[in-house]
Formats: sequence, C-alpha cells, structure tokens
Amino acid sequence: MTNSLMITGGSGKVGFQLIKNYLDKKYIVITTTRNKKSFFDKLKFFPYDEKLLHVIEVDFDAEDALTVIENYLIAENLKVNTVIHNARNIEYLKINKDGSISDDNFKGELFIGVIFPYKLTMLLNKMEVDLKNVIFISSMYGVVGPNPKLYENFDMQSPIHYGIGKAAQIHMVKELAIRMKDKIRVNCASFGGIKGRVDDAFLSRYKSLNPQNRMLEETDVIEPIDFLVQDSSANMTGQNIIIDNGWTLW
Repeated sequence: MTNSLMITGGSGKVGFQLIKNYLDKKYIVITTTRNKKSFFDKLKFFPYDEKLLHVIEVDFDAEDALTVIENYLIAENLKVNTVIHNARNIEYLKINKDGSISDDNFKGELFIGVIFPYKLTMLLNKMEVDLKNVIFISSMYGVVGPNPKLYENFDMQSPIHYGIGKAAQIHMVKELAIRMKDKIRVNCASFGGIKGRVDDAFLSRYKSLNPQNRMLEETDVIEPIDFLVQDSSANMTGQNIIIDNGWTLW
C-alpha cells in the first residue's frame, strides 16, 4: 500500500519542503492552500508524479472548511495515514501601534494553530482514512519566551500570541496522545529560526544568541519530520522534539 499523508499549509516554507520530500519518496501527498495557483507556481520547477499530488484550495477560516476537506477526500477516495499540521496565516501576527494584539488577531492565531488542527484531527479520526499518525509543526517559542536582545524593537516585532499558540499546540499533543492512545500516535517538532525572511542584522543577532551560532536552513526541517513519519518513531507519542541549534538551552 502506498503511504499517504496530508500536509496543511503547503505554500509555506516548511510545508513546501515537506511536500517536495514526500513526492520524491512516492508518497500520496494531500495538501491544503488558500491559493492553488500560487502553490503550483512554486511547484512548477520541481519534477514530480502528478498522480501523487492532491491540492485542496480551502480557507480554514471559512465555515465550510472541514466540509470542503471531507468532501474532497471522499470524492477522491483518499486515505490519510499521517496528518502534519503546519498551516499558518501571518496576517494574524500583526501588532497594533501600541504594541498590543487585537482580539481578531489573537483569536485568529489560536484558531489556525490550535482549534482547527484539533477539529481536523477529530474529523480524520472519524472518517475511514486509516489515520495512524498526527504531527504538529511548532516552535522554540512554545518552549521558552522570546529574547528581547534578538529584536531591534521588541514590543513591535515579537507578537505575544505566537508563543502562546505554540505552547498550546505542544500541550495539545500530550492531551491527544493520551486520548487517542489506542489507535493514533501524536507528536510535535519545535523548530528554531529558519532562514528566509530575515535581514543580515537579524541573522547576526540570532547566531550570536544560540550555542551553534547559526539558523536553520529550510531543508533542515525534513529529517526530523521524516523520523516522526516513519516507523522508527513508532514507540513515541506525546513528545516534542526540539530542533533549534540549542536556542532553548539558555
């Protein structure tokens, strides 16, 4: 049987690297994106078997988002052995001029990172899709608070609700691992900073503040997630693997 997995947020840095990896390994890959055209524009330079990829255009904030996903899986007769929760909406990370977070952005961040992944997991568990493995993509900021020395303007560049949402993800992994113990294992990978959206000054500060003196490359996300996907991690559940160049050590 061909392995199959769902990766939410396929257009993001982490999701896109994972999609390329699992298409290359001949998995059936189901992904979600808010903009299918933009996703395929990114993928056009990567050779892959089109029969292996299924792209669901869906906005998780829409009332019918779960129904859209459920109907697609049924129509295409797809199985989901593993779901990797990775979706984000960076619009929710905006900070008000006074350094506070609006109610809408606070709720939106928690919904995308915590509530919707929970609801999607429950849906897949209810459906006959052979779900055995749930993985959350989290962050070092779910483990420790932010270091003000990293930022030029801490109050305006470090949104408090991001870390709160990631911490909630990590605890939900533990809760789900207990509640779904008879059928499904649930784990998490918390990554440190990944290159791609920072300038040289930020990179220099970041490197100086962690033991290995570097940031993660985009491809560094692949092997830790692959470990959680494969049977080599079959005896793990409820765990949070931290891949952060040692950031959380001090």
